[in-house]
Amino acid sequence: MLLAMDIGNTNTVLGLFKDDQLIDEWRIRTDVNTTVDEYGIAIRSLFAAHAHPIEEVRHVIISCVVPPVLNALERFCSKYFNIAPIIVGPGIRTGMPIFYDNPKEVGADRIVNAIAAYELYKKALIVVDFGTATTFDYVSDRGEYMGGVISPGIMISCEALFFKTSKLPRVEIFARPRSVLGKTTITSMNAGIVYGYAGLVEGIINRMKREVNADIKVVATGGLALLIASECPAIDEVDDHLTLRGLRIIFERNRKDQ
Repeated sequence: MLLAMDIGNTNTVLGLFKDDQLIDEWRIRTDVNTTVDEYGIAIRSLFAAHAHPIEEVRHVIISCVVPPVLNALERFCSKYFNIAPIIVGPGIRTGMPIFYDNPKEVGADRIVNAIAAYELYKKALIVVDFGTATTFDYVSDRGEYMGGVISPGIMISCEALFFKTSKLPRVEIFARPRSVLGKTTITSMNAGIVYGYAGLVEGIINRMKREVNADIKVVATGGLALLIASECPAIDEVDDHLTLRGLRIIFERNRKDQ
């Protein structure tokens, strides 16, 4: 089995593959202070709770945008699996040309998402990832990574609103507003957050489409993708497992080195 790990700024997503099938996934908090043995306890517990034999893990691939945790993860893989994991980064075969002024600056998760989306649809794409930051990445119809946009994530935007406005309460944003015309402070904030962010996403996508002047499919992923996509007609598909699928593809392209 293959364990795929996507370490984001807020959460770490784990996906367990048997051959090419994703058989389970988990989400844990990313913490730069997590020790090797704390990773061992957490991941062993997840496997045991779902009756997956951890000793059947033969390969691990990691995508990480939080460099301080990499050392602990590599030592975790060595201690608990006796495996040297594949780390997505410079020197890894991706099969995707990267047209960025400095390709090393592109977050590993952005490349992983782009590869998964292009492998799935084989056409020009915009991939929107709703993470700590929201990223918009353009892939050409030839499968080339051409660049994109990074904007503050919806949770970062909310935290700024709550922090800077002492009289406004924290609100639940994980639900579709009943109306754009709020009748209370909370419903007004809920509408502003959801519809406002949907407008941001729609606006950026439309600008990207005009600039590249191509027939583009828009694929979204990430924790709040479904909520925003429901209010954003420019998004064509939502794929919660896009990053994990991309990690499996990159693993297969580098497997002979294992």
